[in-house]
Amino acid sequence: MPAGTYLHLGEGLEERFQCAPGPGGWRYVSRRSDGVRVDLVVDARWRQIRVEVVTPQWWIRGGLTGPEVTWVRAAGETGTEHGERAAGFLGDSPAFPISIARSLDLAEGGQADVRLVHLTGVSLSALTSMWRWRHTGTSIYETETAPLPVHEYEVTDLSTGEVSVIHLAGDVLLAAPGIELTDLETPPNVLQ
Repeated sequence: MPAGTYLHLGEGLEERFQCAPGPGGWRYVSRRSDGVRVDLVVDARWRQIRVEVVTPQWWIRGGLTGPEVTWVRAAGETGTEHGERAAGFLGDSPAFPISIARSLDLAEGGQADVRLVHLTGVSLSALTSMWRWRHTGTSIYETETAPLPVHEYEVTDLSTGEVSVIHLAGDVLLAAPGIELTDLETPPNVLQ
């Protein structure tokens, strides 16, 4: 069960996380040094079936229900229900790009355009937009136990044209813009 710490470089915030595969999917839980909590559960096809993001003032609970993402967003006890035709959520936590990349299951050189609900800021504002994911290559790194494949993805926000590159090893995000993996207590789960 991988556990460790990510550093959000822009804000200087630490995100302590744990993730693990289960009989029907995968789960990621984390807590940031500013109090933001993430709990993401995916099914066997890496679809985001349960998502909870909690900030000191706001919370969102939702998940994929067929072709739609539905969620409730609130600043107190009761919230407003929303729904969008989308493949999942994207947010500040590394949990989101991990689950999206795995759900797309792109062959090397393959690409897909996906509609995602992007959660931003401490108010968890939701903006739906199109993103292009391209699997640009895989590198193999020798480790003490077994070779570790590292997958590189080029991610483009089609509404702005902004391109970023992320690197995944199994169920751990190794590198992404603004995110640094500073501690990993156990190796990633190597996923097929």
